[in-house]
Amino acid sequence: MRAVIQRVRAAKVTVLDELVSSIGPGLCVLVGIKCSDTTTDVEYLVRKILALRLFEDEGKRWQKSVKDLQLDILCVSQFTLYHRLKGNKPDFSAAMKGEDANQLYNHFLDRLRQSYDASKIQDGKFGAYMQVHIENDGPVTIELESPQPKHSEECVDK
Repeated sequence: MRAVIQRVRAAKVTVLDELVSSIGPGLCVLVGIKCSDTTTDVEYLVRKILALRLFEDEGKRWQKSVKDLQLDILCVSQFTLYHRLKGNKPDFSAAMKGEDANQLYNHFLDRLRQSYDASKIQDGKFGAYMQVHIENDGPVTIELESPQPKHSEECVDK
């Protein structure tokens, strides 16, 4: 699994000009799931996202986590994080497909809510064409990737 995490002052997701969710200060997390990801990858990302020290404390940078400060998290599923370029055209065959990806993404959201304050976790609309409005703070952007298994297999289209 891959997450692109941005520290934000505010963020929101709309679909067809309708507000789906919004947050104040906190993190916007773009989440990509590759075809070989499992619940082990979910556990790794949840733990890391909640522990990342991306916020100041008494003027000192990189001291507090989103959990320490009880800030919001907006998660957005984004299969395009697992792309490969074939010439100039992106190929998304490494991304987990449809229903399997939806189930693992929902498990990710459930684990995040269980490990933190569920009322502070928002998300977009899986599979929808979304507009993500982000007011970066810093800007601060961190990329996380779950560790690769020693014997990872190539993804095969199903």
